Amino acid sequence: MTDEGRPLHQGTVIHGAPTRGQLVLYRAFRGALLAFAAVWFRLRVEGKPKVPATGAFILAPIHRSNIDFLVVLAVTRRRMRYLAKDSLWKPGWGTLFSALGGIPVARGSADRDALKACIEVVERGEPLVMFPEGARQTGPELCELFDGPAFVQSRTGVPIVPVGIGGSEAAMPKGAKFLKPRRLVVLIGDPLPAPEAEGAKAKRSAIKEQTRALGEEIQALFDEAQRQAGTPNRRAVGEG
Repeated sequence: MTDEGRPLHQGTVIHGAPTRGQLVLYRAFRGALLAFAAVWFRLRVEGKPKVPATGAFILAPIHRSNIDFLVVLAVTRRRMRYLAKDSLWKPGWGTLFSALGGIPVARGSADRDALKACIEVVERGEPLVMFPEGARQTGPELCELFDGPAFVQSRTGVPIVPVGIGGSEAAMPKGAKFLKPRRLVVLIGDPLPAPEAEGAKAKRSAIKEQTRALGEEIQALFDEAQRQAGTPNRRAVGEG
């Protein structure tokens, strides 16, 4: 059972506040992965002061590679929670992913349990990572966004922090089995505050508008991060 006594996804559980052991494990993994990224990818992060030092927030990055989860660890020392496909929660691995802050989500669905878990996490004051494109995508254009981040924000009032990641698809494109030593650049945008809205219809409209605004911010950050990483988006070059 969870700390709240509630199981999730057929036996997989979402833990409440992290234990000391979970924090030690998280810090060890984070330190090792970022040390590797600094050498292999020459990882550079800009905009860290924009990330809230206390309280909850929603980190909303572009998603172009399986290494994006590694890259976002660099934005803050704080332990973040994140959504991941529930198929990863296999015997043995599930305990590790949960200790590292993972929240299992059924891909391709709204997954009410996962959204409820996200709201609970944010209400406890923990940072939450949500890739608004859902699954990993390819190409220079941001794909259609899910309303998940804006929905969770509408229920909690926390800021959404947009993030662009440049070079990750070049470093490990879809189907690749090896990591290429390409430069990675992470650009953190200004947090988007929760819009004010009254009434159910206004809130639904505000969620859609916030998702649109979030998409514009992520696309701009993605274009610039790609340029700085030396893998510029063709759309950005054409528009320039």
